[in-house]
Amino acid sequence: MTAPDLYPLKFNTIFKEKIWGGSKIKDVLGKDFAPLKNCGETWEISGVEGSLSEVSDGALKGKTLPELIEIYQSDLVGTKVYEQYGNEFPLLIKFIDAAQDLSIQVHPNDELARERHNSLGKTEMWYIFQADEDSKLIAGFNKQTSKEDYVRHLEEGTLSEILNEEKVAAGDTFFIPAGRVHTIGKGLLLAEIQQSSDVTYRIYDFDRKDDQGNKRELHTEAALDAIDYNFYPEYKTLIKTEKNQAVELVKSRYFETNILHSESTISRDLSSIDSFIIYTCIEGEAEIETSGLSVKLYMGNAILVPRKLNNLTLRTNLSFKILETFIR
Repeated sequence: MTAPDLYPLKFNTIFKEKIWGGSKIKDVLGKDFAPLKNCGETWEISGVEGSLSEVSDGALKGKTLPELIEIYQSDLVGTKVYEQYGNEFPLLIKFIDAAQDLSIQVHPNDELARERHNSLGKTEMWYIFQADEDSKLIAGFNKQTSKEDYVRHLEEGTLSEILNEEKVAAGDTFFIPAGRVHTIGKGLLLAEIQQSSDVTYRIYDFDRKDDQGNKRELHTEAALDAIDYNFYPEYKTLIKTEKNQAVELVKSRYFETNILHSESTISRDLSSIDSFIIYTCIEGEAEIETSGLSVKLYMGNAILVPRKLNNLTLRTNLSFKILETFIR
Protein backbone atom coordinates (compact mmCIF):
# COMPACT_ATOMS: atom_id res chain seq x y z
CA MET A 1 0.00 0.00 0.00
CA THR A 2 1.37 3.42 -0.98
CA ALA A 3 1.96 5.81 1.91
CA PRO A 4 0.02 9.11 1.76
CA ASP A 5 1.88 12.16 0.54
CA LEU A 6 3.51 14.23 3.27
CA TYR A 7 2.03 17.54 4.37
CA PRO A 8 2.68 20.04 7.22
CA LEU A 9 1.94 18.04 10.36
CA LYS A 10 -0.02 19.09 13.44
CA PHE A 11 -0.01 16.91 16.55
CA ASN A 12 -2.27 16.37 19.54
CA THR A 13 -1.05 18.33 22.55
CA ILE A 14 0.26 16.24 25.46
CA PHE A 15 -0.53 17.88 28.84
CA LYS A 16 1.70 17.43 31.90
CA GLU A 17 0.55 18.22 35.42
CA LYS A 18 3.38 19.53 37.62
CA ILE A 19 3.74 20.45 41.29
CA TRP A 20 4.66 23.98 40.12
CA GLY A 21 2.15 24.23 37.23
CA GLY A 22 -0.59 26.83 36.82
CA SER A 23 -3.48 27.84 34.56
CA LYS A 24 -1.88 29.99 31.83
CA ILE A 25 -1.88 27.09 29.37
CA LYS A 26 -5.66 27.50 29.39
CA ASP A 27 -6.01 31.20 30.24
CA VAL A 28 -3.41 32.52 27.77
CA LEU A 29 -2.97 29.77 25.19
CA GLY A 30 -6.58 28.58 25.21
CA LYS A 31 -5.71 24.92 25.70
CA ASP A 32 -8.10 22.98 27.94
CA PHE A 33 -6.09 20.59 30.12
CA ALA A 34 -9.05 19.10 32.04
CA PRO A 35 -9.23 16.83 34.00
CA LEU A 36 -5.75 17.83 35.29
CA LYS A 37 -5.63 20.16 38.30
CA ASN A 38 -2.99 22.31 36.61
CA CYS A 39 -0.71 22.18 33.62
CA GLY A 40 3.00 22.87 33.95
CA GLU A 41 4.00 21.74 30.46
CA THR A 42 2.51 20.94 27.09
CA TRP A 43 4.53 18.74 24.79
CA GLU A 44 3.68 19.87 21.28
CA ILE A 45 6.11 17.75 19.24
CA SER A 46 7.69 14.81 21.04
CA GLY A 47 9.45 11.58 20.18
CA VAL A 48 10.16 10.75 23.84
CA GLU A 49 9.12 7.19 24.70
CA GLY A 50 5.94 7.22 26.74
CA SER A 51 4.93 10.65 25.38
CA LEU A 52 4.92 10.16 21.61
CA SER A 53 3.19 12.83 19.55
CA GLU A 54 0.33 11.65 17.32
CA VAL A 55 -0.78 13.44 14.16
CA SER A 56 -4.05 15.27 14.82
CA ASP A 57 -5.52 15.55 11.32
CA GLY A 58 -5.23 14.58 7.67
CA ALA A 59 -4.43 11.25 6.03
CA LEU A 60 -1.77 10.45 8.64
CA LYS A 61 -4.00 11.10 11.66
CA GLY A 62 -3.08 8.85 14.60
CA LYS A 63 0.46 8.06 13.40
CA THR A 64 3.19 8.64 15.96
CA LEU A 65 6.34 10.57 15.20
CA PRO A 66 8.62 7.47 15.18
CA GLU A 67 6.16 5.67 12.89
CA LEU A 68 6.27 8.60 10.47
CA ILE A 69 10.08 8.64 10.45
CA GLU A 70 10.17 4.88 9.82
CA ILE A 71 7.88 5.32 6.80
CA TYR A 72 9.24 8.53 5.27
CA GLN A 73 12.81 8.64 6.57
CA SER A 74 14.84 11.45 4.97
CA ASP A 75 11.78 12.88 3.15
CA LEU A 76 10.47 13.81 6.60
CA VAL A 77 13.56 14.71 8.62
CA GLY A 78 16.38 15.15 6.08
CA THR A 79 19.20 12.82 5.03
CA LYS A 80 21.78 14.01 7.57
CA VAL A 81 19.29 13.96 10.45
CA TYR A 82 18.09 10.47 9.53
CA GLU A 83 21.64 9.14 9.26
CA GLN A 84 22.48 10.54 12.69
CA TYR A 85 19.29 9.78 14.64
CA GLY A 86 17.47 7.03 12.73
CA ASN A 87 13.84 6.73 13.80
CA GLU A 88 14.46 8.84 16.92
CA PHE A 89 13.18 12.40 16.56
CA PRO A 90 15.95 14.70 17.85
CA LEU A 91 13.96 17.64 19.28
CA LEU A 92 11.20 18.25 21.83
CA ILE A 93 8.94 21.32 21.63
CA LYS A 94 7.16 22.49 24.81
CA PHE A 95 5.25 25.32 26.39
CA ILE A 96 5.92 25.80 30.11
CA ASP A 97 3.79 27.63 32.69
CA ALA A 98 5.56 28.18 36.00
CA ALA A 99 3.07 29.26 38.68
CA GLN A 100 5.86 28.54 41.17
CA ASP A 101 9.63 28.35 40.82
CA LEU A 102 10.86 25.15 39.19
CA SER A 103 13.59 23.24 41.00
CA ILE A 104 17.18 24.39 40.58
CA GLN A 105 18.50 21.80 38.14
CA VAL A 106 21.01 20.82 35.49
CA HIS A 107 20.95 18.52 32.47
CA PRO A 108 23.77 16.19 31.38
CA ASN A 109 25.52 16.44 28.01
CA ASP A 110 25.33 13.76 25.33
CA GLU A 111 28.28 11.75 26.59
CA LEU A 112 27.09 11.60 30.20
CA ALA A 113 23.45 11.01 29.28
CA ARG A 114 24.36 8.20 26.92
CA GLU A 115 26.59 6.54 29.52
CA ARG A 116 24.10 6.82 32.40
CA HIS A 117 20.68 6.80 30.75
CA ASN A 118 21.10 5.62 27.14
CA SER A 119 19.67 9.01 26.19
CA LEU A 120 20.54 12.18 24.36
CA GLY A 121 21.78 15.05 26.49
CA LYS A 122 19.64 18.11 26.98
CA THR A 123 20.59 21.46 25.54
CA GLU A 124 17.63 23.83 25.34
CA MET A 125 16.45 27.37 24.70
CA TRP A 126 13.64 29.46 26.18
CA TYR A 127 11.60 32.19 24.54
CA ILE A 128 9.58 34.14 27.12
CA PHE A 129 6.24 35.22 25.77
CA GLN A 130 4.47 36.23 28.95
CA ALA A 131 5.98 37.34 32.25
CA ASP A 132 4.32 38.54 35.45
CA GLU A 133 5.76 41.69 37.01
CA ASP A 134 9.14 41.12 38.70
CA SER A 135 9.50 37.60 37.26
CA LYS A 136 13.00 36.14 37.41
CA LEU A 137 14.96 33.08 36.39
CA ILE A 138 18.35 31.57 37.11
CA ALA A 139 20.93 30.77 34.42
CA GLY A 140 24.50 29.85 35.31
CA PHE A 141 26.82 31.25 37.97
CA ASN A 142 27.50 34.90 38.82
CA LYS A 143 31.23 34.29 39.23
CA GLN A 144 33.83 31.68 38.37
CA THR A 145 33.12 28.66 40.54
CA SER A 146 34.73 25.30 41.27
CA LYS A 147 33.15 22.00 42.21
CA GLU A 148 34.45 22.50 45.74
CA ASP A 149 32.95 26.00 46.02
CA TYR A 150 29.64 24.71 44.69
CA VAL A 151 29.50 21.80 47.17
CA ARG A 152 30.33 24.12 50.07
CA HIS A 153 27.54 26.56 49.18
CA LEU A 154 25.11 23.70 48.65
CA GLU A 155 25.92 22.19 52.07
CA GLU A 156 25.72 25.58 53.80
CA GLY A 157 22.40 26.46 52.16
CA THR A 158 23.90 29.51 50.42
CA LEU A 159 23.73 28.33 46.80
CA SER A 160 21.79 31.45 45.80
CA GLU A 161 24.89 33.54 46.53
CA ILE A 162 26.71 32.15 43.50
CA LEU A 163 23.81 31.73 41.04
CA ASN A 164 23.11 34.26 38.28
CA GLU A 165 19.60 35.70 38.62
CA GLU A 166 17.98 37.53 35.69
CA LYS A 167 14.93 39.77 35.61
CA VAL A 168 12.74 38.66 32.73
CA ALA A 169 10.30 40.28 30.31
CA ALA A 170 8.29 39.05 27.34
CA GLY A 171 10.52 38.57 24.30
CA ASP A 172 13.64 37.60 26.26
CA THR A 173 15.55 34.58 24.98
CA PHE A 174 17.93 32.31 26.88
CA PHE A 175 20.13 29.53 25.51
CA ILE A 176 20.74 26.85 28.15
CA PRO A 177 23.47 24.42 27.08
CA ALA A 178 23.78 21.09 28.86
CA GLY A 179 25.69 21.61 32.10
CA ARG A 180 24.31 25.06 32.91
CA VAL A 181 22.57 25.25 36.30
CA HIS A 182 19.18 26.92 35.86
CA THR A 183 15.58 27.32 36.93
CA ILE A 184 12.47 28.93 35.50
CA GLY A 185 10.98 31.38 37.98
CA LYS A 186 7.33 31.74 38.95
CA GLY A 187 5.13 33.88 36.74
CA LEU A 188 6.74 32.88 33.44
CA LEU A 189 5.08 31.38 30.37
CA LEU A 190 7.59 30.31 27.74
CA ALA A 191 8.28 28.19 24.71
CA GLU A 192 11.07 25.66 25.14
CA ILE A 193 12.98 24.02 22.31
CA GLN A 194 15.32 21.25 23.40
CA GLN A 195 17.06 18.03 22.55
CA SER A 196 14.77 15.03 22.80
CA SER A 197 15.55 14.08 26.39
CA ASP A 198 13.72 14.04 29.70
CA VAL A 199 16.81 13.63 31.90
CA THR A 200 16.98 16.21 34.69
CA TYR A 201 19.21 16.34 37.77
CA ARG A 202 17.35 18.17 40.52
CA ILE A 203 19.75 20.10 42.77
CA TYR A 204 17.39 21.94 45.12
CA ASP A 205 13.58 22.00 45.29
CA PHE A 206 12.86 24.58 48.01
CA ASP A 207 11.84 21.76 50.42
CA ARG A 208 8.50 21.36 48.61
CA LYS A 209 6.24 18.40 49.33
CA ASP A 210 3.79 16.63 47.01
CA ASP A 211 0.15 15.72 47.79
CA GLN A 212 1.36 12.80 49.91
CA GLY A 213 3.70 14.98 51.95
CA ASN A 214 6.84 13.65 50.26
CA LYS A 215 9.75 15.76 49.10
CA ARG A 216 10.86 15.19 45.53
CA GLU A 217 14.06 13.28 44.92
CA LEU A 218 17.28 15.26 44.60
CA HIS A 219 20.18 14.17 42.39
CA THR A 220 23.02 15.84 44.27
CA GLU A 221 25.82 13.42 43.42
CA ALA A 222 24.77 12.81 39.81
CA ALA A 223 24.76 16.56 39.17
CA LEU A 224 28.36 17.15 40.27
CA ASP A 225 29.95 15.77 37.10
CA ALA A 226 27.28 17.32 34.86
CA ILE A 227 27.69 20.97 35.94
CA ASP A 228 29.64 23.58 33.99
CA TYR A 229 31.22 25.66 36.79
CA ASN A 230 32.46 28.44 34.50
CA PHE A 231 31.24 32.03 34.64
CA TYR A 232 30.00 33.67 31.43
CA PRO A 233 29.62 37.43 31.02
CA GLU A 234 26.24 37.24 29.25
CA TYR A 235 23.50 34.66 29.69
CA LYS A 236 20.59 36.41 27.97
CA THR A 237 20.57 36.31 24.17
CA LEU A 238 20.92 39.84 22.83
CA ILE A 239 18.70 40.30 19.77
CA LYS A 240 17.15 43.05 17.74
CA THR A 241 13.99 41.77 16.08
CA GLU A 242 13.37 43.12 12.60
CA LYS A 243 10.07 42.71 10.80
CA ASN A 244 9.62 40.66 7.65
CA GLN A 245 12.86 38.74 7.89
CA ALA A 246 14.39 35.89 9.85
CA VAL A 247 16.43 37.00 12.88
CA GLU A 248 18.74 34.43 14.44
CA LEU A 249 18.08 33.58 18.10
CA VAL A 250 20.11 30.40 18.62
CA LYS A 251 22.73 28.63 16.54
CA SER A 252 24.05 25.41 18.02
CA ARG A 253 25.09 21.95 16.85
CA TYR A 254 21.77 20.57 18.11
CA PHE A 255 19.36 23.06 16.56
CA GLU A 256 19.06 26.54 15.14
CA THR A 257 16.14 28.86 15.85
CA ASN A 258 15.13 32.09 14.12
CA ILE A 259 12.30 34.44 14.96
CA LEU A 260 10.00 35.70 12.21
CA HIS A 261 7.94 38.82 12.90
CA SER A 262 5.63 40.03 10.17
CA GLU A 263 2.42 41.92 9.53
CA SER A 264 2.06 40.69 5.96
CA THR A 265 3.79 37.88 4.01
CA ILE A 266 7.18 36.20 4.30
CA SER A 267 8.56 33.73 1.73
CA ARG A 268 11.11 31.19 2.92
CA ASP A 269 13.31 29.15 0.58
CA LEU A 270 14.85 26.53 2.85
CA SER A 271 15.98 24.12 0.13
CA SER A 272 19.61 24.48 1.23
CA ILE A 273 18.77 23.16 4.72
CA ASP A 274 18.72 19.35 4.90
CA SER A 275 16.25 19.21 7.78
CA PHE A 276 12.63 19.32 8.80
CA ILE A 277 11.38 22.76 9.89
CA ILE A 278 9.32 23.40 13.04
CA TYR A 279 7.20 26.55 13.26
CA THR A 280 6.08 27.50 16.76
CA CYS A 281 3.65 30.42 16.95
CA ILE A 282 4.19 32.73 19.92
CA GLU A 283 1.99 35.63 18.83
CA GLY A 284 -0.83 36.17 16.35
CA GLU A 285 -1.59 33.67 13.60
CA ALA A 286 -0.41 32.75 10.12
CA GLU A 287 -1.23 30.55 7.19
CA ILE A 288 1.59 28.39 5.88
CA GLU A 289 1.47 27.59 2.17
CA THR A 290 3.78 25.02 0.57
CA SER A 291 3.53 22.90 -2.59
CA GLY A 292 -0.13 23.71 -3.03
CA LEU A 293 -0.92 22.89 0.60
CA SER A 294 -2.18 25.31 3.23
CA VAL A 295 -2.36 25.05 7.03
CA LYS A 296 -3.26 27.55 9.76
CA LEU A 297 -0.90 28.16 12.67
CA TYR A 298 -2.22 29.86 15.82
CA MET A 299 -0.53 31.15 18.98
CA GLY A 300 0.43 28.23 21.18
CA ASN A 301 0.65 25.72 18.34
CA ALA A 302 3.58 24.09 16.55
CA ILE A 303 3.73 22.56 13.07
CA LEU A 304 6.32 20.17 11.64
CA VAL A 305 7.09 20.87 7.99
CA PRO A 306 8.72 17.84 6.29
CA ARG A 307 12.12 18.22 4.64
CA LYS A 308 10.72 17.68 1.15
CA LEU A 309 8.42 20.73 1.53
CA ASN A 310 11.14 23.35 1.72
CA ASN A 311 9.66 26.36 -0.10
CA LEU A 312 7.12 28.14 2.06
CA THR A 313 5.05 31.27 2.28
CA LEU A 314 3.70 32.57 5.59
CA ARG A 315 0.71 34.90 5.28
CA THR A 316 -1.34 36.80 7.84
CA ASN A 317 -4.19 39.29 7.97
CA LEU A 318 -3.07 40.39 11.44
CA SER A 319 0.53 39.83 12.45
CA PHE A 320 2.62 37.01 13.83
CA LYS A 321 5.75 36.10 15.71
CA ILE A 322 6.93 32.59 14.94
CA LEU A 323 9.96 30.57 16.00
CA GLU A 324 11.56 28.72 13.07
CA THR A 325 13.67 25.72 14.13
CA PHE A 326 15.77 23.24 12.17
CA ILE A 327 19.01 21.25 12.35
CA ARG A 328 21.89 22.39 10.16
